[in-house]
Amino acid sequence: MRAITEFELIQDNDRIMIGVSGGKDSIFLAYAMAMMRQRIKKKFELMAVTVNPMFSDSFDLAPIKDFMQRLDIPHHSFDVDIKGAIDAQGGKDPCYTCAFFRRGAVNRYAKEQGCNKVAYAHHNDDAVETLFMGLLYSGQVHTFTPSTYLDKTDITVIRPLVYFREQEIIDAIQYHQVQPVPSPCPNDGHTIRQRVKELIQEMSIENPQLYPHLASAMRENAVGELWPAPKNRKEMKKAYYDYMYGNQ
Repeated sequence: MRAITEFELIQDNDRIMIGVSGGKDSIFLAYAMAMMRQRIKKKFELMAVTVNPMFSDSFDLAPIKDFMQRLDIPHHSFDVDIKGAIDAQGGKDPCYTCAFFRRGAVNRYAKEQGCNKVAYAHHNDDAVETLFMGLLYSGQVHTFTPSTYLDKTDITVIRPLVYFREQEIIDAIQYHQVQPVPSPCPNDGHTIRQRVKELIQEMSIENPQLYPHLASAMRENAVGELWPAPKNRKEMKKAYYDYMYGNQ
């Protein structure tokens, strides 16, 4: 409710497609959105879609369909050969390829179904890890936002779980005795994100304020003094000649 209110994520007449992988986060998101549909004074529709990445032949959609039926959320699914796309990349980051094709497929399907919003189950830990990953692996200060408008598809991506810690979701799933679908990803538990997650946990033993500090750093008003953007040779040419040959 905090996230929905602060970032104004849901409006009257929204048609919201929920991306449901079957994991704990997306299952919890579907449940939370169903509860919001009952409680808040906004009229909006929910749908759900699951992309089968074709990592294996044993991906069982039945538990997902059953849970969506219990929540009264229409559910659809289709196959996308993400495994083939990853294999064709020749060793490049599989997580980036998977996310790119999965999000693209969900967003296109949402557009086809007349939805104006797509809801993803990214939580607070995901946002903090993304920030830290950017610093460590790309030298950039960035993370995803609670609401993102995609002008190419005229779709708004919303992330209603951004204030939930991952452990809170785990506790809720266990309390309600909901069994998530095991991830079919062959790299699950062996990704850069997993390493960053473990690094935050390790560093937090010595510095318990590490996580809250990283979370605070995601805010725009947290940005302090930074170096200016690097200049290219053309931009530095005049100053260079001035230093080398004097102001002629």
